Order: sequence, then structure tokens, then C-alpha cells
Amino acid sequence: MDATNKPLRIPPQIPVYTEEHKVFDIIQKMVQKLLIDRPEDPVQYLIDRLRRDNDEVPQILVLGPPASGKHTIAKMLCKRMNATYLSPRNMLSNDVSTLAEEAQSYKDKGQEIPDALWVRIIQERLSKVDCVKQGWVLEGFPRTREQGLLLQMSGSSPYHAVVLEAPDIVLIERNMGKRVDPTTGEVYHTSFDWPHDPEVQKKLVEPDGISEEETGAKLLEYHRNLAGIIRSFSRIHKKINADQPCMDVFSQVLTFVLSKPCSLAPHTPRVLLCGGPGSGRSLQAALLAQKYNIVNISCGQVLKEVVADQTKLGQLIEPYIENEQQVPDNLVLRALTDRLSRLECSTRGWVLHGFPRDLEQAILLNVAGFVPNRLFFLDIPDDVAVERLSLRMTDPVSGERYHSLYKPAPRVEVHKRLQRNPKDSEERVQMRLDMYHVNAKELEEFYQDVIHVNADQDPYTIFEFIESCIVNPLLKSLPRDSLSH
Repeated sequence: MDATNKPLRIPPQIPVYTEEHKVFDIIQKMVQKLLIDRPEDPVQYLIDRLRRDNDEVPQILVLGPPASGKHTIAKMLCKRMNATYLSPRNMLSNDVSTLAEEAQSYKDKGQEIPDALWVRIIQERLSKVDCVKQGWVLEGFPRTREQGLLLQMSGSSPYHAVVLEAPDIVLIERNMGKRVDPTTGEVYHTSFDWPHDPEVQKKLVEPDGISEEETGAKLLEYHRNLAGIIRSFSRIHKKINADQPCMDVFSQVLTFVLSKPCSLAPHTPRVLLCGGPGSGRSLQAALLAQKYNIVNISCGQVLKEVVADQTKLGQLIEPYIENEQQVPDNLVLRALTDRLSRLECSTRGWVLHGFPRDLEQAILLNVAGFVPNRLFFLDIPDDVAVERLSLRMTDPVSGERYHSLYKPAPRVEVHKRLQRNPKDSEERVQMRLDMYHVNAKELEEFYQDVIHVNADQDPYTIFEFIESCIVNPLLKSLPRDSLSH
């Protein structure tokens, strides 16, 4: 369409729908899987994959040297995320497939199990219903770069790879205290994780290969292969210090695996800044617009522009502005709809402030299709807000704004001619603050992913926090039934 004849407008529902349902990410993953698996019937393959709907389940590797705690962390992750626990040992002991029997025959002969066979066993296990529906946590595999590459080539690549690390002297000391329950295979430790049940204590045995010399040899081999393994998962791995309390390690691991990988999908910022009078919304909006080239939309400024253009809508709004009365919500929404529907807003994104102020306005904005993907509440104490607004004044000659505390007039003659806006009196500012507090709670409940910002600090510190929440993906939420664990 020729934008010179008629402005091109993209319906606001389109970017909201594609982002909400992750259309771009779905297409990207489908193409990746097609290229990896190369099915004979691509259409049916894609249909089956869509029906599976398992792209959000956890797929995690937990790697680390001996005695780094990877077994404990993997088990804790499975319990918290309701995922299936996997390790090379339990896949051989619990699996009765032909592949497992073939691998066991290698072990019985004292031979190394080929990497290709290991990957086929893992691929077969990951295709079972529990792993497909609930996700999986694989401990202790791959052990070499070749195994990692084969795992990726098989199409079984994880979303996150956790690499635990600790000083060798700590690991050797830990490993020497390891004990195993021969019945269940559970691992315990004489110092850190001794079972309370006396019957279990009696059954515990010292596993093979935990002497200082044997542990040192295993650590040497692990360090030799570590760099290659990390290169195989360079974009999805995170090293975590395991030489600290177990719960601290788990907390860092959980934060990492709940983080969303960066998406290549085009992201159009739709930012809504809420806050009381004096909270600094206009300044933060200007900073965001300047750095990221998004459209800065102040509700009050939009209304003034509509009036200045002398359109039919502007003629309806003009009497309210001249008499300093509140413009009806339906007229405000018409003006904002026209502004937010323009091509620059649809392609570059927008930051909106000054609307909505209450629940009714938020519902109207939502029905019109303008749904923010980041919403910030700028929180500030009332006394600070009153101080910021009641002490500001304007020079009628230059139009420059001054503040009695933060930006006093440079000369006496300028100070004498300064004027204060009547709406900035302490009484009127407090009334506006009271009105904001009445409506803020309902707004917060209406919009789900609200981010609160302490606005009583340096403006650029506030901006850095807001910026970090916009450029980084939000954490994934845990399944509801896992929150009780």
C-alpha cells in the first residue's frame, strides 16, 4: 500500500497474537527439527510435533567432576520441576531394551561402550512418554566433546547445560566420604548427607574408585575433556561454583534453568509506565525512546496534538482541555488508537504513559488491542512526590523549568519572575496522589506481570533497571503443581 496516499496501519492484534503464541519461535523450531530429523512425510511430522506441545518442558544437562554434587542437584531439579531423572547408570539398569542389553555386553567384557551406542540409548529413552510430557534432567552425560556432538546430531539437544565446578582438593575430600545404598543406588556422604534411618546406614557400602589416586585420575580426565564439552554447548551452558552450601548451589542452578533462552523472534517493545505524580514517568519514557528509537507517547501530549490539528476529534476534545476538565475516556481512546495504530508504532514499538489511570481505562485499552509486553510501576513515597512537584517553577520568559532544591534559578532576576503552576500546590498534589493510590491496586491486579521499580533514586539507575527488564526475557514460571514441593 502506498503510505503517501493512505497511511499503512497494522492491526494491533497481529503483533500481540504472534508474540503471545510465539509464532516465530514455533516456526523456527519446526524448521530446525525438519532439517535434523528429515522425515519422509514432513507435513505429518509437523502435525505430530505440534500435537506433542512439549517445547516448554525442561531439557537439562547437569555436568561436573566427581563429587561436585551433580547427582544431588539433578535429583532436586527433577523434584522441583516434575521432570524425569536420567543418568547413564539408571538407563542401563532400568532399561530392558535391545540397545541396553548390547551396552551391558560391552561392560561385561570390560570394554568401553561406543559413543554412538550411548547416544542411541539416550535417544530411545528420551522418546518415551514421561520424558516427552514432563521433560528430563540428564546427569553426567556427555563426558567428551564427541559424545556432545553426537547427542546434538541425534536431535536430542538440551535447552540448558549446568556445569558444576570446585577446587580439586575439595572434590577429592568429598569423594572419599561417598557411600552408596546397593539396593536403591542412592548416594550418601559421611559428612554432608548421612541418612537418618539406621537400617539404611547399615546397608551403605563404599563404592569403587573413590581413593585419592583414583579420584585424581578421574579429575585429570574430566579437565582434559571439559573445554571440548563446553564448546559443544557454548550458548546454553553456565558454570556454577559447587564449593558452597547445597541450597545456594541449587538456587543458582534453578534461576539459570528457569531463564528463557534468547529468541531470534523480532521483538517490538510495548512498554507501559505507571506511577503517581512526580514519579518520573516522562523522563524514563524519554530515555527509553532516545536509546531504543521507540515512539514516546504521552497521553496528555497526544490530546494537545489532536486539538492543534483541528480535526473533528480535536474539536470535541478542545473544550475539556481549555476548561481543565478530564477528557472522557472514549475520546481519549480514539486519540490514542489513532496514534498507536500508525506504522511507526507497529514496527518500532512504543512507550506509553499517562494512560490508563484506572481499571476502566485499562479494560478499554486492552479491548482495543493495545496490550503491553512490559509494565512498570514507578513507586515513590508521597512526601518525596510532593517535594518534587510543589517546589518546581517555570520561567515565563525562557520556558525553562527550575526547582528550589534540585535546580535553583541561576540569577536573582530569573528567580523573581518564576511562576508556580496552581496544580502543583501541596494540596492538589496530595489529592492526585490519593486518587492514584485508589486506582493503582486495581491496575496491578488487571495486568499480571507487573514490575515494581523504586523511583526514589538516581534517574539513570532507574533507567538501567527498566532497560534490563526490557532487553532480557522474563523468567519462566514453574508448573503450578511443582510449587508445593
